Amino acid sequence: MIIDAHQHFWRYHPVRHAWITPDMAVIRRDFGPADIVRELEPNKVAGCIAVQADQSEAETEYLLKLARANPFIRGVIGWVDMRSPNVAQRLHHYCGAREFRGVRHIAQAERDDFLDDDHFNRGLACLQEIGLAYDILVYPRQLPAVIRLVRRHPDQQFVVDHLAKPLIRAQRLEPWEADLRELAKAGNVHCKISGLVTEADWRHWAPVDFKPYLDVAFEAFGVDRLLFGSDWPVCLVAASYGQVVGILSDYLASAAPLDRSKVFGANALHVYQVSV
Repeated sequence: MIIDAHQHFWRYHPVRHAWITPDMAVIRRDFGPADIVRELEPNKVAGCIAVQADQSEAETEYLLKLARANPFIRGVIGWVDMRSPNVAQRLHHYCGAREFRGVRHIAQAERDDFLDDDHFNRGLACLQEIGLAYDILVYPRQLPAVIRLVRRHPDQQFVVDHLAKPLIRAQRLEPWEADLRELAKAGNVHCKISGLVTEADWRHWAPVDFKPYLDVAFEAFGVDRLLFGSDWPVCLVAASYGQVVGILSDYLASAAPLDRSKVFGANALHVYQVSV
């Protein structure tokens, strides 16, 4: 059973989704549950985690509504303003929904010291009290701030999205590798194997391009702290859903069945506290 730990749904708006540039025209449209259902069964995917792509509570409400209407959406990683003085109230409001399994902010678009902000960290302490996960979306240059963050909150469960976006297109490992290995020393951090095709050459990537980065991730985090995610529909600018599944499936071809099941689903169910 595969659980896709990272999918998006949106009603496209040119301002709200300004990050979708002209060269990403294939995803400049609405994407809803009906668009992904046809991909799930052929790829043996039993469910997904829907992740926010817009910094608004309206987005959180939208995703929760989709999850209630579509049982294959096993959980939602929404958005709440972690710097708001009312963050505790807003978190308690949403944690009443069983589908609400965590929070994310698009930190890659912020200053590199965003994760050091005291207001943000007070909000994160509120999330820890509730016991839900926090997804971290950053570029490699922001990993030192991530390391400081996870050390500051040793009892908070963190999930780093997209392996922190290594520079695959440039075939660079450092300093990403050293920082990721240092981050992995914190036992309260999981990492998603997701979003890799969009960090590679969109038109000329090959599976071998990802091996050095996957090697680092598996050596650093092990099979117990890695989660598969498709990053659909963003992945469509570079690969089909099946190709994304295939990259990791081929990499794990010789792995033990139990190890494969952890990375492809069990870890996601555990870290996001989702029941089958």
